[in-house]
Amino acid sequence: MQPLPQTSASREPHASPLPTPPLPREDGWYEAPASGSALGSSPSSAALWNKLLDELAAHPERRVEFLQKLLGEPACRQLGIYQLPAGFKLSVVIPVYNEERWLAELVRRVQAVDIPKELIIVNDCSTDRTPEILAQIEQQYDNVRVIHQPKNMGKGAALREGFRHCTGDVVIVQDADWEYNPAEYPKLIQPIVDGRADVVYGSRFIGESHRVLYYWHSVANKILTTLSNWFTNLNLTDMETCYKVFRREVIQSIRLRSNRFGFEPEVTAKIARRRKGQPPWRVYEVPISYSGRTYEEGKKIGLKDAFQALYCIIRYWLAD
Repeated sequence: MQPLPQTSASREPHASPLPTPPLPREDGWYEAPASGSALGSSPSSAALWNKLLDELAAHPERRVEFLQKLLGEPACRQLGIYQLPAGFKLSVVIPVYNEERWLAELVRRVQAVDIPKELIIVNDCSTDRTPEILAQIEQQYDNVRVIHQPKNMGKGAALREGFRHCTGDVVIVQDADWEYNPAEYPKLIQPIVDGRADVVYGSRFIGESHRVLYYWHSVANKILTTLSNWFTNLNLTDMETCYKVFRREVIQSIRLRSNRFGFEPEVTAKIARRRKGQPPWRVYEVPISYSGRTYEEGKKIGLKDAFQALYCIIRYWLAD
């Protein structure tokens, strides 16, 4: 029997040369070197890489331009890499109740997102060290505004107060725990920035990773979403998601009443039922990851909130 010819997969492994870094041009940008060159073929290769990284660190506004040249604009847009409009600002509204364990790190993660933004944090009369931590955060960051509710009123009331103070082009709701990842802001706001949407829901059920926890919570969520869809005629997959994103004009034009977790079905019903004579708001869903927490870790929503959501679905379908 004749031996099979040796293929590339059957050859002995060998080290492939890495590409040489881009070379600087007269216009200050970079271009790829001639094909066939490899990292280390020139003593200045590492220095050029370092120079490129220093340039991008010094001029972060050029990172998108660099990646678009490297990968192409269509691929970048698929990855959520795009240029924000000049003067763009994101308003992040964070309702807080007894979140001393999670709050400081959550704010750090939000601040790490490279988008111009303001943080509106509404303290719902917390009884732990949350007010003390908020005072430190307000001193640490100049784009943070803290609002203290006079008494504990619930998430819906805190959001209602926070929306009143937003000045950004786009508004996003952020819970004060670590269940939702602020690094996903760019892809959440992209449909609005592109002019395709007025409202965006981040869905935990259409393709991203999630922490495996309570089965009956997921059943209740899907039941409530299905019932909401029956009444609103929207085809959402995750009505109860925290990540709801709005053009500021949209959310500030909606009169909200629910004080607790009824906010979710109420705002959904009112988005679906815009005033007569006006075009419907364009609603998109974007897949998000989810790292749910346990009740021991501070989860607050419970069975009574599911019944309240059911009431709100019917209540706000019938009338405002």
